[in-house]
Amino acid sequence: MVKGRLLWVDDEIDLLKPYILFLEEKGYGTQCVNNGREAIELCRSQRFDIVFLDEQMPGLSGLETLAELHSSYPEIPVVMVTKSEDEGIMNQAIGKKITDYLIKPVNPNQVLMSIKKILEQDERMTEAVTREYRDLFNPLIAEIEDCRTADDWISVYKKLVFWELKLDQTQNPMREILATQKAEANHLFSKFIRKNYEKWIIEGTGRPVMSPDLFERFVFPAVDKGEKLFFILIDNFRFDQWQIVKDIAGEFFTCREDIYYSILPTATPYARNSLFSGLMPKQLSEMFPGLWVDESEDEGKNLHEESFLKAHLERQGRSCCFSYHKINRNQEGERLVARFPELQKYDLNLLVFNFIDLLSHTRTESRMIRELAADESAYRSLTRSWFLHSPLPALLGKIAERGYRVVLTTDHGSIRVKNGVKVIGDRETGVNLRYKLGKNLGYDPKGLFDIVRPENVGLPAPNMSTRYIFALNDDFFVYPNNYNHYQSYYEDTFQHGGVSMEEMLVPVVTLTAK
Repeated sequence: MVKGRLLWVDDEIDLLKPYILFLEEKGYGTQCVNNGREAIELCRSQRFDIVFLDEQMPGLSGLETLAELHSSYPEIPVVMVTKSEDEGIMNQAIGKKITDYLIKPVNPNQVLMSIKKILEQDERMTEAVTREYRDLFNPLIAEIEDCRTADDWISVYKKLVFWELKLDQTQNPMREILATQKAEANHLFSKFIRKNYEKWIIEGTGRPVMSPDLFERFVFPAVDKGEKLFFILIDNFRFDQWQIVKDIAGEFFTCREDIYYSILPTATPYARNSLFSGLMPKQLSEMFPGLWVDESEDEGKNLHEESFLKAHLERQGRSCCFSYHKINRNQEGERLVARFPELQKYDLNLLVFNFIDLLSHTRTESRMIRELAADESAYRSLTRSWFLHSPLPALLGKIAERGYRVVLTTDHGSIRVKNGVKVIGDRETGVNLRYKLGKNLGYDPKGLFDIVRPENVGLPAPNMSTRYIFALNDDFFVYPNNYNHYQSYYEDTFQHGGVSMEEMLVPVVTLTAK
């Protein structure tokens, strides 16, 4: 039985053979590479319990390798091995959060003691987290079952995400139990939405902050005070993804976290257009018939966000000088950072980053990306890696230097789907896997949320008999023809448009410069 999987990175790899034999005798499987770049690549495809890293290597140095490993895989313990006793190097390594530090020549027993210290510490942490979660398991079940309001569900979702991330840190076996608990919570959340969503739109009874309310609640108060504000929207950005990057933003800002409800469908053409316009989609289609694009049309459905915001400001009687930028590639973001002095003349700067939405779609189509983001934990890790290497940290740093405020948010989230639900539609039925609209839909109403009168929930109806259906929990819609193929193809992909906590309960964070 292998007690642990180790990766040893050293350019003098031939000298490591005695250590490898010694560690294998003790039950530890060890792989060796002779450069930092190869180590980083290996960590992308395999899981290691500890990385031993030589500080002095040609090419990518030990400290540079450590920085890249920590940014992409912060959970992996790293032991720095060096010939140098230089205090500056040691301080740099400690600052980059190494787990241990060994000075050459290293005795095999020293290596073994370092391994045991790290792995046994992980075991103790796992045991402590397991006990804590077990103690809170039944109270959390009771809280889920007692949810009656929109705020109740926000509170529960925050706790579920907290435990999801905490159990991830130690690869805790309780993660499967939490996943079951979260699935039950999503089942009850879907029932809550089916019962209350129409009331929120028609009567406003118990309505939380929703997509069309976001600017009025979080943006306009700051603008009205004369503050310069940067509004940054990361498409398809879930609350758990925010949690794993907030320490990066926290270097520059204090963060006030809120959660708002995305409207249905939880898809960009509806939720984001509603957010910028301050209107529900039905109102948008009536007020701007030349700009609203129906599902059946090929034209891009998010080409007019700037116009919608301009009309929103005019409707509110606000005179606000603003800029709007959509960033699909890092180079575009880097050029924007370089032009930062130009942005300072505006009262409000709006920046839309599309990477995560592109990632979720690419993951569906690319086997390589599916393997890199094989599960929720890996998907979050990939998000953090993108965030760190995107233009956002540099941009946030410049904003903080000038003392400006930021509102960081999204238009909707996504959920990892599992179960194909059969529906029947005609040629005009949309292709989205989590919602459909059409006039000839065939389905079982018990397993989904159907809207027979779209006008009651603020949605446009291209035809008199148009209805909308939304997938619940981790379901996705599949046509009966070639069902098994599409069930297999889309299972475990990240989709959006339907009803789940992950799609509807999304972050809006106010960042204030320290």
